[in-house]
Amino acid sequence: MDLHGNAALSWSGRRELACRVVDQGWTLTAAAEAAGVSVRCARKWVGRYRAGDRLLLDWSSAPKRVANRTNEERVAVIVKLRRLRMTAAEIAETLGMPLSTVSGILTRLGIGRLGRLGLEPAVRYERSRPGELIHVDVKKLGRIVGGAGWRVRGGRQHHNPVRTDAAGKPRRTVGYEYVHIAIDDYSRLAYAEVLPDEKAATAAAFLRRAVTFYRRYGIRVQGVLTDNGGAYRSTVHAIACRRLHLKHLRTRPYRPQTNGKAERFIRTMLNGWAYGAIYRSSHERTAALDGWLLHYNHHRRHSALSHQPPISRTNVLGSYI
Repeated sequence: MDLHGNAALSWSGRRELACRVVDQGWTLTAAAEAAGVSVRCARKWVGRYRAGDRLLLDWSSAPKRVANRTNEERVAVIVKLRRLRMTAAEIAETLGMPLSTVSGILTRLGIGRLGRLGLEPAVRYERSRPGELIHVDVKKLGRIVGGAGWRVRGGRQHHNPVRTDAAGKPRRTVGYEYVHIAIDDYSRLAYAEVLPDEKAATAAAFLRRAVTFYRRYGIRVQGVLTDNGGAYRSTVHAIACRRLHLKHLRTRPYRPQTNGKAERFIRTMLNGWAYGAIYRSSHERTAALDGWLLHYNHHRRHSALSHQPPISRTNVLGSYI
């Protein structure tokens, strides 16, 4: 229970004061003196108690009516201008309103920030048990050749081996690696592998290994959510889902936020693992992935899990914590 900073009585103290007067026959003055409050304060709580307020909570000091509240027509105009991606300052200048008023309205309506994915407020959801749904995605990473990558050296990689394209023309590239990831919607327990491509057979094999990984933690996977990539729309992937008894869901086109947990995990993985250290080669970076995943699943505190690691929401706690 949140008490006012200057409150002299807690909830139980208020109830005890009121009971002494109403049920035990104490005088108001004696009860106030015993509680260490004024008679006026005691009269207030006794009056509320007699009126049936057994919780005796502090009442809100906000007014029931605000005489100068912005009317709904003006609020609707502010929302329309915001959806044109105008800033709060621009809206205030256009409508001749104080910036603080416009900012307060935008914040109250959940559109106080211009996000890159649109103006609609975030719709957060979470499955009710581990394994009910896992999010699967792929992140493409450039290979590291000749020491540290270009992010560390401050420029693109040079002296790359010469390869040829489909037409036989030479091209300079070091190629890519593909990090396939899976994250449980409820527990945020994650699994990842660095694989050479993102073809249908590779994605299907990764899905089977991911299901085996979750089974070790007592989690039976029931559904999988992916984007609309070619590998996930393939017959090979559909057969793998059928054999694993998985319900396959796909995101809406051009809506990456639908698979937001996978997108956010990839961002965390890149910061903590892929770009979180200096690697001399792609092999060295790949070798560090298992250790980072162990830290993420068993030790890293997750804000969406009441600052507990993902392992805390699984059936296997073991000695890893």
